[in-house]
Amino acid sequence: MSSVISQHPARYGAIAMALHWVLGLAIVVMLVVGWYMTGLPFSPQRLKLYNWHKWAGVAVLALSVLRLAWRLMRRPPALPARMLAAMPRWQQRAHHGTHHLMYVLFFLVPLLGWAYSSAAGFPIVFLGLLPLPDFVPVSPALADALKPLHGLAAYALALLVVLHVAAALKHQLIDRDGLMARML
Repeated sequence: MSSVISQHPARYGAIAMALHWVLGLAIVVMLVVGWYMTGLPFSPQRLKLYNWHKWAGVAVLALSVLRLAWRLMRRPPALPARMLAAMPRWQQRAHHGTHHLMYVLFFLVPLLGWAYSSAAGFPIVFLGLLPLPDFVPVSPALADALKPLHGLAAYALALLVVLHVAAALKHQLIDRDGLMARML
């Protein structure tokens, strides 16, 4: 087993990969459902999607906590020296900055959604079974302020996800440097 590790020192571990892909898929689904549901007229379907969206948001928040804890316990593998040498300084900064900002938004988006829901007086009952505490007191004025912040943070996260995927595809298809193999 040590020979496998020494042959692939730049790969992420199985748990880090699983958290990456599960959280990534969950975030993409949340963004699509969030965008779709806001355009629906008031209906049982819209209410159902809003509840599902809140449950999934709590799950994304929990996954984000797990992912951050795992990352703090197990540092990610360093970029191989040949990749670092081939990347201009601005790309290295963009690489680190994008990852840090995505982590901030992994927490900020669901927390803003939870705060908005609490301020609007719509409690979150996870999976219809576990009532979660209100994050902030009921306040229509606060709800009006938080709603657009939740949306803006979600759009910022969507933009960073697109940027992250585009950079990964660039490394895979143009640079052909094997960067994606670290997470596959």
